[in-house]
Amino acid sequence: MLKLTYTENSVSLDYLDVPLENWVNQRVNLALSTGTNIYMEPSTAAFLLPIESSPLAVLEKLAQANLIDFCPCDPSYFEVTLQGIYITSTENSETGVFVTDLISSVELLLQQLSQRQQLCHA
Repeated sequence: MLKLTYTENSVSLDYLDVPLENWVNQRVNLALSTGTNIYMEPSTAAFLLPIESSPLAVLEKLAQANLIDFCPCDPSYFEVTLQGIYITSTENSETGVFVTDLISSVELLLQQLSQRQQLCHA
């Protein structure tokens, strides 16, 4: 599974070798046991990657298979969009965690590409 963490100043992408359902259940149980609010909704997340260091042919195949969406947003970057679940403590919070479950090889590829640069909110 992939986890994108949105803070006030940054976004980070991590690969977790945990089933999505297990991770979400643990998060809900933690919120319940600590009395913390939790808000979840189906959502999309987008981030930017540099065109020059990304395997565009591979990403095009992933988009054709409906695993990801991506499109150029300027001459240097393209935007990758994923479907998943956004989890936060309040409904309209801009800080939170987005999780998605893709094929492991796709998750690892996106993680490797994101490690080459600091991700930007798209």
